[in-house]
Amino acid sequence: MEIQVGKIYRHFKGNYYYIQEVALDSETKERMVVYRPLYERNDSKVWVRRETMFFEEIPSTRVDNITGQKYRFELVEDLSYDYTKNN
Repeated sequence: MEIQVGKIYRHFKGNYYYIQEVALDSETKERMVVYRPLYERNDSKVWVRRETMFFEEIPSTRVDNITGQKYRFELVEDLSYDYTKNN
C-alpha cells in the first residue's frame, strides 16, 4: 500500500485523519506519515507515524477495533457514518 497525501483515512478506533505529507526520518530515511486529526484534541494538532505502522494489520477481534478494519488506518471513501458515535 502507498499512502495518499491529501486524503482522509479512518483509524480502526473510528476517528478520521487528514494526510498532510510523507516525510523521511533524517537518520534512517524511513518513510513517515504526517497527519492531523479531523476532531478536537488538546494534546497535539499534528502527528507522525512510521508508514509501516500506519498500515499494520489489526485483528478484527480486537475489542477496540470498532470499525472491523483490517489495517490500523484505511482510506475513506464514504464519510456518512461516524463510528465514534453510537448510531
